[in-house]
Amino acid sequence: MSDIRHRVGVFAPQQQVFDKLGTIEGLRGWWTRDVRGDDREGGNLEFYFGGGDVPAAVMRVTELTPSERVVWECVEGPKDWIGTTLTFELYPGPEERETVVRFTHGDWREPAEFLHHCSTRWAQYLISLKTGLEDGRWQPDAEMPMISSWA
Repeated sequence: MSDIRHRVGVFAPQQQVFDKLGTIEGLRGWWTRDVRGDDREGGNLEFYFGGGDVPAAVMRVTELTPSERVVWECVEGPKDWIGTTLTFELYPGPEERETVVRFTHGDWREPAEFLHHCSTRWAQYLISLKTGLEDGRWQPDAEMPMISSWA
């Protein structure tokens, strides 16, 4: 199994960071503007990119620990994502007012080319989360520079 792992320090209160990861409204700011579904534990979140009526990915919310942890399991989407787990862990950083976001997109069956693409893209999304919370420079998917011509 292969994993994508990132660590980002965000100068914002831990609860505020959690709210951007654990709610539909929060997710719309930094990942993709079109998020639908149920953001409660056990619910399914649907993520749409570029319009259309079919979600690009559906995540089951498997854990919500307020101010500390959000965990999803991909139940629909790209074949390499099905069955993977996405975990956002939050804890105080070494600097005052810093919240560390430790992200893992785990349980990939193999280190396929798509994993490399997604690793770079997740880094971009986490920077969107950071800059949005710190100074309002949100850059969700449609407003983000393209990194490759992935089809």
